[in-house]
Amino acid sequence: QVQLQESGPGLVKPSQTLSLTCTVSDDSITTNGGYWMWIRQPPGKGLEWMGVIAYSGVTYYSPSLRSRASISRDTSKNQFTLQLNSVTPEDTAVYFCARNIKSWGQGTQVTVSS
Repeated sequence: QVQLQESGPGLVKPSQTLSLTCTVSDDSITTNGGYWMWIRQPPGKGLEWMGVIAYSGVTYYSPSLRSRASISRDTSKNQFTLQLNSVTPEDTAVYFCARNIKSWGQGTQVTVSS
């Protein structure tokens, strides 16, 4: 079954750019019909869907984040990346990458603090 692993910095300063990478194993991010998502959960709050990159490379974003978020991919490495610009402490959360409701990464904690 597909495996996903998030990686990136655990601490980012306000106003800087957060970059997280999801490495995918046992499946290809270019497989027809596949959608690859970023989801986050701030402390004490619910899950927030952030955006998705389709197998074709087409992207969609949550309206609340579309001005700051960007998802890209490196097909040679079977990875996709989230970039979130101009972060604030409200962006502190556990960040997950996911294939579907069944296949998620373990999540990675990101803290935005000066």
